[in-house]
Amino acid sequence: MLQIQKLTKRFGDKLAVDTANLMIDKPCMIGIIGRSGAGKSTLLRMVNRLAAPTDGAILFEGRDVTALTGHQKRMWQSQCAMIFQQFNLVPRMDVVSNVLHGTLNRRSTLSTLFNLYPADDIHRAIDILERLGIAEHAPKRAEALSGGQQQRVAIARALMQDPKIILADEPIASLDPMNAQTVMQALRRIHEEDGRTVIANLHTLDTARRYCDRVVGMRDGRIVFDGLPEQLTTGVAREIYGASADFSEAATSTEIETLDKSHTGATRPSAATVPAE
Repeated sequence: MLQIQKLTKRFGDKLAVDTANLMIDKPCMIGIIGRSGAGKSTLLRMVNRLAAPTDGAILFEGRDVTALTGHQKRMWQSQCAMIFQQFNLVPRMDVVSNVLHGTLNRRSTLSTLFNLYPADDIHRAIDILERLGIAEHAPKRAEALSGGQQQRVAIARALMQDPKIILADEPIASLDPMNAQTVMQALRRIHEEDGRTVIANLHTLDTARRYCDRVVGMRDGRIVFDGLPEQLTTGVAREIYGASADFSEAATSTEIETLDKSHTGATRPSAATVPAE
């Protein structure tokens, strides 16, 4: 389905992604973990073609994605939707119009200029918002919503593209634990119910284990782990993050239960035990 072959990206003298290889042969949900600067975001941006690789290839259903230009490249970006940490919505625009922006790649310049949408697209946008539990916010400005609600609007916009792959770059990094859980549950349902591949960059190990079928670890631009969630032991995590023996992943937890314990007097690991992301 999707093959990443010796994918490499250089920024001057810096090697951001170093000969990455990844094979995805069926729809699944994959979590990519690693420190900040490990190459996670650059890898996703190359898959989506927001960044051009220095070397290597990306093949989807046998087609070389790295060779696409112009209209063909834009069509690939419709099939491979991107969700960002900062949502990338138009703040003063209403929610349903933000979702409808997912159709821009297949609309004419004239209809885009005058913000004209077919009734079928408007109904579909509202149906997607309903599915994500935020249809009542459709007429509101995006800026009036909470962070978790805005991220679900961004997911709805991605679904309007009817993509085969959804790439999520740190989709819960700026959210509180409850909203993070809601967003991850939404992504998981989209994978299970629609049969879409979801690849998400994540910054917490418990999230990767709980929601993903497969976990990929990156360190210094290289893929150093590719396995099942249960294989992601604390020892493996130390290797991925380049952490010392006192590394405690509990300090990175987004589980509401874990955080609740800190309010009942339980001792939480010091933030100093966690490597900088």
